[in-house]
Amino acid sequence: MAASVTSTLSTLPTPSSTAPRATHDARWVRWTLTTIALLFLGFFLVLPLVAVFAEALRHGLRAYLASFSDPDALASIKLTLLTAAIAVPANLVFGISAAWLIAKFNFRGKSVLTTLIDLPFAVSPVISGLIYVLVFGLQGWFGGWLIEHNLKVIFAVPGIVLATTFVTFPIIARELIPLMQAQGSDEEYAAITLGANGWQTFWRVTLPNIKWGLLYGVILCNARAMGEFGAVSVVSGHIRGETNTMPLHVEILYNEYNFVAAFAVASLLALLAIVTLVLKSLVEWRHARSRA
Repeated sequence: MAASVTSTLSTLPTPSSTAPRATHDARWVRWTLTTIALLFLGFFLVLPLVAVFAEALRHGLRAYLASFSDPDALASIKLTLLTAAIAVPANLVFGISAAWLIAKFNFRGKSVLTTLIDLPFAVSPVISGLIYVLVFGLQGWFGGWLIEHNLKVIFAVPGIVLATTFVTFPIIARELIPLMQAQGSDEEYAAITLGANGWQTFWRVTLPNIKWGLLYGVILCNARAMGEFGAVSVVSGHIRGETNTMPLHVEILYNEYNFVAAFAVASLLALLAIVTLVLKSLVEWRHARSRA
């Protein structure tokens, strides 16, 4: 019996003999796919970036730097950074809470909550801005109350922060939910069994397991917050020096045919996007290295 089993196993193909045929494509296939990918990236990514920086520096470095000395440009940069500094931590708290709730607990309406988290991905940002106008505008649900208490949301910084937070809040949660679901709850249960409370379990077990996914989500959320245009355009009022973020300021300068200043601010946004991509790549590399 053992001899017959050994002879049968010896006739089966070994993985090493079949692996090249199953995993290696023809050279022309690899070169064709690589060429298509490079052409696509070059046309839709590299070429526009080069055009933005070339147009911004067309009149020299002095004119480029002078574009940022404009008080309106500086105000737009400060407002963009302020909005991101408020929206990203808010989404960080929501993302961790929502991911923990969905991944670690079973309850009625779980699928409904997951669908609602994805809502900003499906709704146009312009509609998101209109929602806040209908709620907090002069003719909105809370418009009269806000006027009585001398509070202003629409055409002011609070409206910009709310619209940006709404558009970006699914990003961190969507990064963490599948990660937490894949990890399961065994380590948390073990920590609780050993006497750890909920806060200790989070800091010593859950957070170390999700730190790379969390950092990845924060980077993407920050990039989207700084580049948001549609929702912010609706609620901002386009008040120069007060409610214009960097994307809105670029639009105004471009419509005024001030191309050098417009592309200078646009190049700063592009530079921030490149920095975001570099940070994202570093996070992915560190995550892969830690897993290895």
